[in-house]
Amino acid sequence: MNRSPGSRPRDEEGGSSAASSSFEETWQFVLKVGEAAVRYGSSAPRLQSYLEALSRHFGHEGVFGVTAREIVFALREAPGRLQRIELMRAPPAGTDLNRLARLGDLLDDVTADRVSLSAASIRMEAIDRIEAPWGVGWTLFAYCLIGFSLAPLLGGGWPDAWVAMVLSGIVYSIVLLSERLGDPFADWIPLTTAFVAGALAAIAKLWIPELNLVLVVLSAIAVLLPGYAISTGVIELAAQHILSGAERLMGGLVGITTQFLGAWLGVMLISHLVSLQTAASAPSVDGMLMWLIVPLIAVGLCIVFQTPTRDFLWAFLACVTAYLGIYAGSVFVGGNFGNLLGTIIAVAFANLWAGWKNRPTSIVLIPALVLLVSGSIGFRGLASIAEGQFALGSEELLQMFLVALTIAAGLLIGNTLFRPRFTL
Repeated sequence: MNRSPGSRPRDEEGGSSAASSSFEETWQFVLKVGEAAVRYGSSAPRLQSYLEALSRHFGHEGVFGVTAREIVFALREAPGRLQRIELMRAPPAGTDLNRLARLGDLLDDVTADRVSLSAASIRMEAIDRIEAPWGVGWTLFAYCLIGFSLAPLLGGGWPDAWVAMVLSGIVYSIVLLSERLGDPFADWIPLTTAFVAGALAAIAKLWIPELNLVLVVLSAIAVLLPGYAISTGVIELAAQHILSGAERLMGGLVGITTQFLGAWLGVMLISHLVSLQTAASAPSVDGMLMWLIVPLIAVGLCIVFQTPTRDFLWAFLACVTAYLGIYAGSVFVGGNFGNLLGTIIAVAFANLWAGWKNRPTSIVLIPALVLLVSGSIGFRGLASIAEGQFALGSEELLQMFLVALTIAAGLLIGNTLFRPRFTL
């Protein structure tokens, strides 16, 4: 079909093709993509690389900076032209793998010139409004499942597991209520949830003296622990993303300290009102049962992060294979090597899967990395210091950073051996 020189090709959904869009259309679209990707959980290094590649696809030069507090967009229409720059306050970062996956699918359509930028912008607004694949009931179940499973994995007994399960459900109820009350209440979620969990765990100890308070509270608030933020901060520092890495690392450390303070205040309040009994901790759960417990945690993580149903099995398998790597490395070499091997396996699995399925790598990688992260170690380190065990507490805090460093090394090795495709 003949086309006049000034006309543009049409896409499937109407409008001009993405590749022939104006600089202004491209600029507005890139801004929307960056803001949405941060809200859905894309990491700073991955998002920066993707936005640069997206800019090249449109024939422009782009440089981007993503931190926990702000996003810098800089786009040049052509070499020698003035660069357009905008500084945007970063939206609250979350992890919604379902929306991230839909955004990735949409961007694949855009780069393949199947959708115009105007139509893509409308679809991006629709992505914000879609219902979560796992609603409130499923998410409550996932919180309880993680709380129940994590206590035995950390060395607790069955009483610790059952109490942690109940408290996890209460923690999620507080999260829901705080989010519905607005930002001022949502900002206090780390402190209020830990305080309530600590106070209720101390009350439960009146009837169950063998409860391990640290493990119970830790398991109850596990979903909210900023271990992933701490590990991401160390990873970004290792990748020379200094500002973003430092902000995430300090934010994670402040968050975990706030949670410990809340839990400590809760326990102290009850212990001043009534005398808590001291007793030997409940015997640990049999080691063979851990092979049933780990899959439960994997299921819980996939639900909490709203993994799309079509990708659920793959995300679950990524978590399980990562844990198998941890176990194998720990048995044959040592604990830190186990974290390294687990990360390499998780990255290899995610990159190969993303290339095969043409899906965003983060869908299966984020739940697997969260399974590996070190927030629980840092929380126990602070608890040990509060009990006067400074040497043990310092060692556990150091171990938290060592785990983060091994994860960073595993990501580097895994991405070198199995080159990832540019995805969110």
